[in-house]
Amino acid sequence: MIVKMKFINISGPRQDIDRVTDQYLSKYEIQLESALSELKTVDNLRPFVETNPYRDALAQAEQFAGYVEHPDQVTPDGRLALNEMFELIRNVSEEYQGLQDKKGRLQSTIDDMRGRQQVIAPFRPLDFDLQDVLGFKFIAYRFGKLPLEYYHRMQKYLEDNLNAIFVEGEHDDSFVYGAYFVSPGESTRIDTVFRSLHFERISFDGEYHGTPTEAYLKLEREVGKTAARMEELEEEVAALINRHAPQLIATRNRLEELANNFDVRKMAARMGDSQEDSYILCGWMAEDDIAKFQEESKDDDNIFIMVEEDRESYFGTPPTKLKNPKLFKPFEMYVQMYGLPAHDEMDPTMLVGLTYSFIFGAMFGDVGHGLLLFLGGGLLYLKKKIPLAGIISCAGVFSTIFGFLFGSLFGFEDILQPLWLRPIEHMTTLPFIGKLNTVFVVSVAFGMGVILFAMVLHIVTAAKNRDVGATWFDSNGVAGLVFYGAIVATIVLFMTGHKVPAAGLLLVMFVLPLILILLKEPLTRMITKSSEKMEEGVVMFLVQGIFELVEVLLSYFSNTISFVRIGAFAISHAAMMEVVLQLSGAESGSPNWVVVVFGNIFVCAFEGLIVGIQVLRLEYYELFSRFYRGSGRAFTPYKNKNGQKKKAASKR
Repeated sequence: MIVKMKFINISGPRQDIDRVTDQYLSKYEIQLESALSELKTVDNLRPFVETNPYRDALAQAEQFAGYVEHPDQVTPDGRLALNEMFELIRNVSEEYQGLQDKKGRLQSTIDDMRGRQQVIAPFRPLDFDLQDVLGFKFIAYRFGKLPLEYYHRMQKYLEDNLNAIFVEGEHDDSFVYGAYFVSPGESTRIDTVFRSLHFERISFDGEYHGTPTEAYLKLEREVGKTAARMEELEEEVAALINRHAPQLIATRNRLEELANNFDVRKMAARMGDSQEDSYILCGWMAEDDIAKFQEESKDDDNIFIMVEEDRESYFGTPPTKLKNPKLFKPFEMYVQMYGLPAHDEMDPTMLVGLTYSFIFGAMFGDVGHGLLLFLGGGLLYLKKKIPLAGIISCAGVFSTIFGFLFGSLFGFEDILQPLWLRPIEHMTTLPFIGKLNTVFVVSVAFGMGVILFAMVLHIVTAAKNRDVGATWFDSNGVAGLVFYGAIVATIVLFMTGHKVPAAGLLLVMFVLPLILILLKEPLTRMITKSSEKMEEGVVMFLVQGIFELVEVLLSYFSNTISFVRIGAFAISHAAMMEVVLQLSGAESGSPNWVVVVFGNIFVCAFEGLIVGIQVLRLEYYELFSRFYRGSGRAFTPYKNKNGQKKKAASKR
């Protein structure tokens, strides 16, 4: 059902807006509208141009609360006053930043040591003390790397008495690392030769001690010590956060409320001069919430509430909020997918819940599969609150019921005796047609009933909205109901062997409604005394109307035949399970149970998906399209009180 909405104006002293929002509005669901846009007839309105004072503190509180381990297990401490919350955020932020600065400095130290390790690493095979080499006065030395393709050429030069010694370090795919030693007098010439071999020098500072390997390992130990200190700082950060976790989470929650409440100003307007400054808030509330709001604030002299009884008649349509029993709540998803009902429409949720589950069960009748869908969907819905899971669970109930009617249990049809018939076997003899599968006949008859019921809903909705044309002359209105009802009655009487009404009566019941449907527009204008004239000529109007009438007749036929799919899927389910049982060798009396199990899983998943889609197609195209527009807009409260309650409950 659709919750009845009313438009409400709330006003009071400007400085009191935060108290009113926090004390009253945060308890109820209200969809705020822009007061500047809605109250165009009110003079001297100005917007609020204040900066939200809670946003920066809220951002820090959210950051720190996000660091709390297992926040769902923390009980918020709500004893802090507002100034204490700001003080808490400031103190935690300062201590946290101090620890982060220390971590930053340690990380820079680690990065520096890692860089020095990368420099010394390729020279670890060199077995000499770096400080000794770096202190040479009578021998020149050069550390560096040589491209691999020039390495063999360098060896040839050394063999040809280059007067230099090259000590190799590590190799990789591109370079050979090492150092060459030469007398100072020969250094200039030797350096020229090595430069021609693309030798790149690598400089060492004086902080390396011992052999390259010893220097590398010493740096590794220093990195480990520094990393350990960083872990200690991480533990200090965690201890800091966990020590203040109850206060941080409570502060985060409260600042979030205050920040959202302050943002109400974006929808509010200021009225008056600097001496008497007031605020105005307006929006949509449920009728029950308004009554509670008025009762709670009746003794508050600083708040004035005015309810606009006929607001929708000249300021637009109310938003739509659905309220249905828990059993039908999941089916709201299908309604929202098509479009929410407007305030002047009916809520089809309960109708969808009943018809969808019933048709699904008829198309997928199996006791075993139905119980699996019921239990699996039900458990998933209870745990995760997924609407589709709830729909599957409800559909599983009807699948189980039709499974008993069809005598099917996981595809085995020799265990249960059918309470009605077996879809694949039972036949019905019809005049001029002969034998036809009974489920096909019942499916078409059911479809006729659904179409007639949808027409009645269309008439009720159109009459409620005082739409004369849609009520009387539409293809789904009274004229269409009489025409299609006459066809259904004639077919039923003929097929059951009863006497058909006289030809004259049938002619009136068939032809007159079609003429009314054809002349819908001029008849509507005549009854409503509209001054609007026909844009096209009479001939063009009749030609266009006849083509549209033919389309209407074809739609009646196609929509009716569309329900044959109910019986077709009931039969296909039995046929698919017969194939599974044949593949498992069940006819021999000793079935392969692995094939039976996996076959049932495949049929349950694959056919269940297809049937679910086909039933939704029937709902949208054969049912909704006849009486439902879905032109409403969603009710979007600035603060969801149900969500807030759930959030608070989870934290407790």
